[in-house]
Amino acid sequence: MLEGKKILLGITASIAAYKAATLVRLLVKEGAEVQVIMTPVAKEFITPVTLSALSGKPVFSDFFSSLGGQWNSHVDMGLWADLFLVAPATASTLAKMANGIADNLLITTYLSCKCPVVLAPAMDLDMLQHPSTTRNIELLKSYGNHIIEPGTGELASGLYGKGRMKEPEIILEEIKPFFDAAAGGKGTK
Repeated sequence: MLEGKKILLGITASIAAYKAATLVRLLVKEGAEVQVIMTPVAKEFITPVTLSALSGKPVFSDFFSSLGGQWNSHVDMGLWADLFLVAPATASTLAKMANGIADNLLITTYLSCKCPVVLAPAMDLDMLQHPSTTRNIELLKSYGNHIIEPGTGELASGLYGKGRMKEPEIILEEIKPFFDAAAGGKGTK
């Protein structure tokens, strides 16, 4: 179902970033071409080397390559993608997306996208329930973004509640309808 589809995977600075390795593997196994974009701090949670090995592509997190000065074009990536999936999506990234704060490559790419955008939030339960976060999620939905609701369970803080990023297998199943010809692709951002 994902054969030949171009998926941009955004990874943000959450402990749930470790699940991105499995997600990349599943997407590639389904035949998708996966390009990873990470926020700079996300590299503290999972290495670009791991994600590059699994995707078969270089991982981007900065506007320019530090080695040769090559520009990593957010516009080109935004136009290339058939779907932009941000998993995990932190409260900070959701706020920046909702308010157009274009201070990193992931956000500028989001602002350039013409394809459907799917967000899989991951954060502690108090952060998820905070009025600013709930407002930002509602605002993002009003823009046409699709939210994969976080699950309930044990969180990195040791607390128990809603805030866990859905498992990669569930995320995979939730994005497949965007490529179902009968469903018409479910729209755009």
